[in-house]
Amino acid sequence: MRVLTAKQIKKVEENAFASECTEAGLMKAAGTACFHKIVKIFGDEIKNKRIAVICGNGKNAGDGFVITQLLCEIGCDAYIVLADKEPTVAEPVKYYNFAIKNNVKVYNFTENLLNCDIIIDCIFGIGFHGEPKPPFDKVFDAVNNSPAKVVSIDTPSGTNATDGSVVNAVRADYTIAISTLKFAHILPPANAYCGKTYTVNIGIPESCYETGYAQTITKADVRRLFTERDKNSNKGTFGHQLNICGSYLMPGAAVICGEASLKSGAGLVKCAFPKSIYPVMTSHMIQPIFKPLCENEEKTLSMGALNDVTDELKWADSVVIGCGLGNNDDIQVIVDQVIKTSEVPIVLDADGINAIAPFIDIIRDKKAPVVMTPHPGEMARLIGESIDYVQSHRAEVAKAFAAENNVILVLKGANTVVTDGNEVYFNTTGNPGMAMGGTGDMLSGMIGAFIAQNMTPFDAAKAAVFIHGYTGDICASELSQRGMTVEDMISLLGAVLSEFENRD
Repeated sequence: MRVLTAKQIKKVEENAFASECTEAGLMKAAGTACFHKIVKIFGDEIKNKRIAVICGNGKNAGDGFVITQLLCEIGCDAYIVLADKEPTVAEPVKYYNFAIKNNVKVYNFTENLLNCDIIIDCIFGIGFHGEPKPPFDKVFDAVNNSPAKVVSIDTPSGTNATDGSVVNAVRADYTIAISTLKFAHILPPANAYCGKTYTVNIGIPESCYETGYAQTITKADVRRLFTERDKNSNKGTFGHQLNICGSYLMPGAAVICGEASLKSGAGLVKCAFPKSIYPVMTSHMIQPIFKPLCENEEKTLSMGALNDVTDELKWADSVVIGCGLGNNDDIQVIVDQVIKTSEVPIVLDADGINAIAPFIDIIRDKKAPVVMTPHPGEMARLIGESIDYVQSHRAEVAKAFAAENNVILVLKGANTVVTDGNEVYFNTTGNPGMAMGGTGDMLSGMIGAFIAQNMTPFDAAKAAVFIHGYTGDICASELSQRGMTVEDMISLLGAVLSEFENRD
């Protein structure tokens, strides 16, 4: 699904107006589509609800006037609340006058009018930016203090549709995006104001859209990446995956990565690790090939392991390096050499990223594609900025870094960004229950396994990110966000994959 800026969606609407669409017609279509979605959200009980449709004086109010009229037609106790003053723009005025003609109740804003069951927020649309001025700041506060369920139309009023910034905004339980998602639905902090987001089609012709938009990763897109397995396959058919992970202090990262690789379908998985964690590795996994290697006094891999590591690269179809690896001079040398010598795609995670952060130009010496999977803190170190900066510029930061360094960049976090420096994808699966140690190690193992099975690195990253979050969502629904663990997710992963590879 497309994700557009305010400027982009306005251009789409201009293209529509240049065809057979009118602004008034699209406004009515938007209000009608949102009305139907609201009825679907609340069901038959909506006729027993008291509903305040709070409107500004711009074009977004027009949607609200249409919605209120339609709610009244089905017998709802719905009324218009003017946040400031009556509309002055022609199209909203048309539907405002029509609502009044049909006896829809209209009130000027007072807080007691929000003592209702449902508030429909039509105060500001996608053109809003900055800080709400009086009286809108007080209106926002009143909406947020109301016990009513809040439905925002297009974007929550007060959020910036283009960059996701917020000073003060309506906090919605549901947001109904018109035509496409906007960046406010995806980027923090605005995404936290949206609640559950739906998208409605208002009939804009497909020809009105251009190319090059950001996209969300969809289940249908991911399913297309899983081809049927050949009946005459053998263990070598589905790839050799080499995981260079783990240290004495973080053996679990290597275990999680290895288990995720196996559960994601890699034919042969080889785990290379410091020899002191051999008991941990073998007590938790029996299926991989184990490669214990020389270690230093810190019980991380030592430079003495370098020849063995580079030899193993010749065996591999994909390499994951960094999960729980530690960070010292030895690790920096090993990561450097893997990047420079591997002829198969590399997934660079965690301490692999930390190892090259001071010497980022190393990444340009690669022979094969590299997928980097930083969390916001690691991304901040890579570009020399603050975490706040990264979080407020997620798409731009990820795309620019990927383009400059010719890598696939997976910027983790809520609505993970996946980009090759040209195309940008956002993931919409996942939940706060996944905010725990180990989920990143699991993701890296999955990406490596999909690459080993002949997905392109970009496709592998998109597929793994989506399925990883989807698995987390199922875990949260079956257990709880607080009670779920990475082990729960890995245990479920094999069954989840049946939804993607099953062709029946």
